[in-house]
Amino acid sequence: MESINIDIESFSSVDLSKCGVYRYASSPDFDILLFGYSVDGGDVHVVDLCQGEEIPADIVAALSDDSVIKWSYNNNFERVCLSNYFGTWFEPENWRCTMVWAAYLGLPRSLEDVGAVLGLEKQKLSEGKELIRYFCVPCKQTKANGGRTRNLPEHDREKWERFKAYNLRDVEAEMQIQQRLAKFPVPDFVWEEYRQDQEINDRGIGVDMDMVRNAIAIDGRSKAELSAAMKELTGLENPNSVQQMKQWLSENGVETDSLDKKAVAELMKDAEEPLRKVLALRQQLAKSSVKKYQAMENAVCADSRAHGMFAFYGANRTGRFSGRIIQLQNLYKNTMPDLAQARELVRCGDFEALEILYDSVPEVLSELIRTAFVPQDGRKFIVADFSAIEARVLAWIAGERWRLKVFEGGGDIYCASASQMFHVPVEKHGVNGHLRQKGKIAELALGYGGSVGALISMGALEMGLAEEELQPLVSAWRDSNPCITEFWWAVDRAVKECIKMRAGTETHGIRFDYQGGMLFITLFSGRRLAYVKPRIGENQFGGESVTYMGVGGTKKWERLESYGPKFVENIVQAVSRDILCYAMRTLRNCSIVAHVHDEVIIEADRKMSLPTVCEQMGRTPPWAKGLRLRADGYECDFYQKD
Repeated sequence: MESINIDIESFSSVDLSKCGVYRYASSPDFDILLFGYSVDGGDVHVVDLCQGEEIPADIVAALSDDSVIKWSYNNNFERVCLSNYFGTWFEPENWRCTMVWAAYLGLPRSLEDVGAVLGLEKQKLSEGKELIRYFCVPCKQTKANGGRTRNLPEHDREKWERFKAYNLRDVEAEMQIQQRLAKFPVPDFVWEEYRQDQEINDRGIGVDMDMVRNAIAIDGRSKAELSAAMKELTGLENPNSVQQMKQWLSENGVETDSLDKKAVAELMKDAEEPLRKVLALRQQLAKSSVKKYQAMENAVCADSRAHGMFAFYGANRTGRFSGRIIQLQNLYKNTMPDLAQARELVRCGDFEALEILYDSVPEVLSELIRTAFVPQDGRKFIVADFSAIEARVLAWIAGERWRLKVFEGGGDIYCASASQMFHVPVEKHGVNGHLRQKGKIAELALGYGGSVGALISMGALEMGLAEEELQPLVSAWRDSNPCITEFWWAVDRAVKECIKMRAGTETHGIRFDYQGGMLFITLFSGRRLAYVKPRIGENQFGGESVTYMGVGGTKKWERLESYGPKFVENIVQAVSRDILCYAMRTLRNCSIVAHVHDEVIIEADRKMSLPTVCEQMGRTPPWAKGLRLRADGYECDFYQKD
């Protein structure tokens, strides 16, 4: 036996979508109903565990045998569920995920969607969702069903047989996907990265549940008081209703199309009392970030840790990770100077003190979200992140020497950029310091071909820049970065030539190949980015553009358009991701509990040295000679933004 393909169907009263598989599979009523499998690509068998059948002993033994590769679609689900079912933890060694394979090749992450895109002969059965609702989640108690809370095979024999056929078909579909993708295997080092991702998800990150529960209670009380104050001021039955609030504002001389955060902030600038007070209350009531506390309560397991927070290859255009359940990638930033004091008040549930000391309780709760993550067993957090990683990688690949010298000398890239653009010295809080902000906004918006629209989207007008300044700012940045600008269009030419000629091209050390209806971009690490069915099309301006099939903003499989600077963005972000993965491998003996963008969070022994961790993290990978990296960090007893 060399490999097994596995697919299971299971029951739990815990909501998988809200709580994640670790909490789902550790529920007391968790059970595996069906176990579908195939050995070495042979016939598919379905073991009906719900009706007393048993998984063959050699298959059970293979689950913990590192010489046997275990394949499944969304492998983390099968591995965690089977670990809980058998009461023995299956380490991720040689557990492989067909979903990751599909994502590596630029395909959708959904089994049903991959089957449709590949035109499989045996696709996932569409009736599966209805069968899963019937057998895999609790049912509503009714007189007709005798008050039961769960549907079993005897309650509908015909449905149960269809459910078994559905399980069998899933295994067949997964095997067909592997056969279709066999020409383009995932490199072994990417599977190593996947294994480490699984280890981090298994380890989980500690959550201070006393703080979380009190934060939820305080939020409930705060919302009740804010709603009561709003009702008193407006006389509205439901001041949370957008329609009712718009009508009330209109009756009071204020017209608005939106009540989102930005629109309300604009209205508040000119509003007089009591309108200003009503709008301020509206902003506080609309705080959605406090929902993160509820997500923590849903996800945390018996060990007071939240597990499974990261999706490997969640962003398949670059291979970067994405967040799940609590979504650590978009936590509210903390800027409070007295963070520890505010945190302790919330942890103790002292609502009155919070109201006295702070203008907005919802704002305090938002700022404290990060601090709910805590190290356990007397340890500390070491948080280390790369300094300006994307800017460094972009300058290194493009060969923009003046930028590389700034990084080598430990300079401020925003000041240096402003100095280069305006031909005067710029120092933070010093000579021509007012120009640093223009350098910063240009750096953030213009590195990947952005123009005036990108500056506006990045908040240039809100930062005080005049609209007539924007185009000169774009021109100044591009003039001062000729190598980066040339890099955009060199990539554009290389991609187009590769697709037209269906032959390999190369620029700036990056390889472009057309194989089997796919465009592949080979990065310095050896990892490849994949674009499905690339074509040369026409853009909105009548010029040439590159199009390919991918999952767009609507989450649908559709034809997408790209061009040189956008490909450069993918390349730079992908290389930055590879550097993070290299750093995590070098730090593998540390207990990494989370990673956010270019940041790593380690649960460390009190004796562990912060400088040593930063030095290790800042080492340049062997495939990136000449790239100067720097990692900075800090220690804390609860997670925070330094």
